[in-house]
Amino acid sequence: MVCEDLEVTLTRSSPDTTDGSAPGSRAGTARAVAVLVLLGLAALIPLLGPSAALHGTGEAAAPGAGGIALLRTALFAALCVPLGELFVRRLARSVPGAPPAAPRSWAPYAAAVGFVAALGLASVVSTGNLVPHSPADLDIGGLYGSRDGKLALLEVNAFAVAGLCALSRRPAAQVWPLAAVAVAEALRAHPTTEYSPLLGSGLTLVHLACASLWVGGLLYVLRTLRGWDAREAGAALLGRYARVAAVLLAAITATGVWSSLRRMPSDTILDQLTGTAYGRALLAKVILVVAVAALALWARIRLRRASDPLTACSPARAEVVALAVVVALSGLLTALPVPIRW
Repeated sequence: MVCEDLEVTLTRSSPDTTDGSAPGSRAGTARAVAVLVLLGLAALIPLLGPSAALHGTGEAAAPGAGGIALLRTALFAALCVPLGELFVRRLARSVPGAPPAAPRSWAPYAAAVGFVAALGLASVVSTGNLVPHSPADLDIGGLYGSRDGKLALLEVNAFAVAGLCALSRRPAAQVWPLAAVAVAEALRAHPTTEYSPLLGSGLTLVHLACASLWVGGLLYVLRTLRGWDAREAGAALLGRYARVAAVLLAAITATGVWSSLRRMPSDTILDQLTGTAYGRALLAKVILVVAVAALALWARIRLRRASDPLTACSPARAEVVALAVVVALSGLLTALPVPIRW
């Protein structure tokens, strides 16, 4: 439990002179190793997911689908982290008696990851959505001649600007380039040949923005609580986040269902959920989101009824892990053939 780890660290703050290492240091190392293991497992979802989802469907995977899914997952994660930080920092400033301490920002690192991922995706677009095998295959100038190419370049430049803003004296300014990334992703997901593309882009934009605030916000809340000694302020921050998260979940559910019905009409959706790669990945994502919602409800009940409201950190940490898998599944969905049937 994140918050209980904080209490243990505070009560055992003296170093162990027998082996020259502090218990807190060993705990931090163990947590870092656990995070790396979880990230490695999450990376297997977009890498191995396309072949598993396409098995037996008769559909063909796009070239390099696993790599594209991994890059898209990294891009989504790079969008979640800084948006969540900005969101929770604003919430923390409104908490009475909130300590001034704040965890170190991960926004510059997220911008670097997003820049590399966007650059990799732009290189794929420059070769006509084929995996480039050498620099000679790239047609950078050709990116300016297509809609997808311009959107890919916009994402690359936006992450570069977001990184500069994160390192500046006004890190809140990074919200604008991050918003540009979200808009570019929403437009990319719905080509002009699609029926009502602007409606689809609008739904995707709301879905992506709310999901980024939910995932990144919860991660930063838990990081913030680890550095706060004031339990009342910590419980207040977690409560304020929970209230906003409920609204975000409702918006995510509504836009997700609407988008799914646009791509898989109600009379075919049951067959497509099991008979197409996109439907299978979507079904896995829906099941996991239901589990995440159950964890969020559990945390909310603990927050309201437990003698120590910060025991809600335990299901909240499990929720973060599950949300990381949801992000990986979202990246996988973008690399699978979309079963559009009008």
